[in-house]
Amino acid sequence: MSNRTLPARSAEHAATLRALAAADAPLLLPNAWDAGSAAVIAAAGAAAIATTSGGVSWSAGRGDGQGLDRAAMAEAVRRIAAAVDVPVTADVEGGYGPAPEDVAETVRAVVAAGAVGVNLEDSAAPGGPLFTVAEQSARLRAARAAAAEAGLPGLLVNARTDVHLFGVGPADGRPAEVLRRAEAYAAAGADSLFVPGLLDLAALKELTAASPLPVNAMAVPGGPTVAELAAAGVRRISLGTALAQAAYTAAHRAVTELLGTGTYGALGGALDYGTLNGLLAGRRPGR
Repeated sequence: MSNRTLPARSAEHAATLRALAAADAPLLLPNAWDAGSAAVIAAAGAAAIATTSGGVSWSAGRGDGQGLDRAAMAEAVRRIAAAVDVPVTADVEGGYGPAPEDVAETVRAVVAAGAVGVNLEDSAAPGGPLFTVAEQSARLRAARAAAAEAGLPGLLVNARTDVHLFGVGPADGRPAEVLRRAEAYAAAGADSLFVPGLLDLAALKELTAASPLPVNAMAVPGGPTVAELAAAGVRRISLGTALAQAAYTAAHRAVTELLGTGTYGALGGALDYGTLNGLLAGRRPGR
């Protein structure tokens, strides 16, 4: 794929995303699951958007954990990227295949769809086990090479490790394992390290001080605030499936009220039809 086949704004958006990642303030990445959610997130003022594999899969009637195939996920990314004028980084789960060639094909697909970043996890399957450090390093090198071959060498590669999320290995050995992976992933060309499941501020502070890569944390309700995570050295904060969960929960509450009391209070305070329609009306495919 030559850079002539890329969306015209990809290089600009890649540079913007990298500048945001290098800024003094943490990069805040709300996670969209379809074009409408992306448009709402951008309208709220987000400077960049991440996708959520879980939310995208649920909206397509599938479960998370590579419930969709590469083509379906790339098409969802294309719709999301076309709906907004800010950089989009794509959650490509485990790369839709174990081999480096699988990861390379996935990167080419989402770059063609308009993504300027990817999130690639080191779980060989949902819940584990993890790819070995050597295997995941080869997969990350393949992602980096594929982006360059696709005409987007500035693609931001966020290397996700699931050591904490899935409780891999003895608890007292997990910090060292994460750091070992961080060092290898940095050498393989990753730009940042995503450690979902780790929100202990003291542990994050130790990791961010030692990691060769900027650290991404996944925020959760009741967890540390943006200010607290930033003080611990976290440079990138995302929400995972939380926004999609909140949206589906709002629908569930409204329908439960309708069927129960026959009232509509849960629908109050919603964005009005004109506002929502205006976010997407007139947008052209491939924009």
